[in-house]
Amino acid sequence: MAREGLRRQWLEQVLGSAFNMAPLAGDASFRRYYRVHHAGTSFVLMDAPPDKEDVEPFLKVREWMGGRGLRVPELHAANLQHGWLLLEDFGDRTWARACADGDDLSSLFSDALRQLLLLQQGMAGPALPEFDVGRMLRECDLFIDWYMPYVAGRAPTRWERRRFHERIGPWLESLASLPRAPVHLDFHSRNLMVPEDGLPLGIIDFQDAVMGPVTYDLASLLYDCYQDYAESERQAWSLAFYEALPADKRCAFGSFDAWHRAVRLTAWQRHVKAIGIFSRLAYRDGKRQFLREIPLTRKHLLEGMQALDMDEEDMALLYVPPAHLGQVVPGA
Repeated sequence: MAREGLRRQWLEQVLGSAFNMAPLAGDASFRRYYRVHHAGTSFVLMDAPPDKEDVEPFLKVREWMGGRGLRVPELHAANLQHGWLLLEDFGDRTWARACADGDDLSSLFSDALRQLLLLQQGMAGPALPEFDVGRMLRECDLFIDWYMPYVAGRAPTRWERRRFHERIGPWLESLASLPRAPVHLDFHSRNLMVPEDGLPLGIIDFQDAVMGPVTYDLASLLYDCYQDYAESERQAWSLAFYEALPADKRCAFGSFDAWHRAVRLTAWQRHVKAIGIFSRLAYRDGKRQFLREIPLTRKHLLEGMQALDMDEEDMALLYVPPAHLGQVVPGA
């Protein structure tokens, strides 16, 4: 039986009566999502093909984060063999939608920072992968391998690649030396839900959690690839988070200026990675709509390099502009 038929058969076994199902917007993975309506209640069905996605990390991290007090979706049923999870439905309203609607974001920021602090206090949990220099470098290579040839229109030479590695290496070492904490890894406006019943925010897409820099999730939120907050606003929330840190982590930075510089360094590495990922999604996976995210992410990247006083000659490849963004199909 085809996967679609097996999926429906499983839902009939779980729910026991009639239901209807409609596809939801996907993410940057091979997972697909559906909203399932049954007996006046709605659920979200995650469909993760086992040959491409493993739901075990999602389940382990979900249980652990929920135990720390974070608002993650309740699990109603699971089929590990086929990669199906029936989850709580947080609705359609993301933080990104609240931004687009012009909402006051103060309460959202306050709750997001509160939940981040709970996450960082959760040292005892599943064995999370290390976000180390090797991984950071592989992520930055996505820029070289996908953005440069496919979006910028020219493949770097072997010498340029080697120079790129040499120049970014010390920055990545500095980032890896920051105090460590559990990291969601994609803590941004499209993965934070504003449920109809109000705060706390619902947190999704956490299955790739790692142990990494204490600055990482805050950098993801404040320097979001999909949003462009005023720098004064970013600094105000960064200060609020810094002052709420445990004393040992706060003292490791010595001052707010040092802390916020580390946040900007973290955001810089993330933006290099994100531009590479958006390019790969567009040209490997055929998801050309992600090309639309590159201009704002490049803006954040260039502003970050200026704030960090990075030498333009040393970072020449990161300044190469896109050549092929015009290929985006409107509405795609």
